[in-house]
Amino acid sequence: MRRGVASTLLALALLAGCSAGGAGEASRVVVQGAGPDEFLKLRTGPGLGYRIVLGLPDGTQLIRRDCVTEGGQLWCRVSLSAAPQITGYVSADYLSAI
Repeated sequence: MRRGVASTLLALALLAGCSAGGAGEASRVVVQGAGPDEFLKLRTGPGLGYRIVLGLPDGTQLIRRDCVTEGGQLWCRVSLSAAPQITGYVSADYLSAI
């Protein structure tokens, strides 16, 4: 029974994390929940083992491309709205739709 619940929760997280637009479509999001003195880490790949590109404060506007699950965590490929050439991956837990 636990495995069924876990699978259902993971499926819901995937749908909630990337429901705006289909595969390959972009959506506008904002960094939320990193905290007043913390930054969301933009990484070169989907996971904690990847190099940090830069830190994003709450309120940073991003363009979300697509999302993948790595190590049980949902990661989204994003670019900065103000500088689209800067791209990377962030945890979907800290993204909110605009």
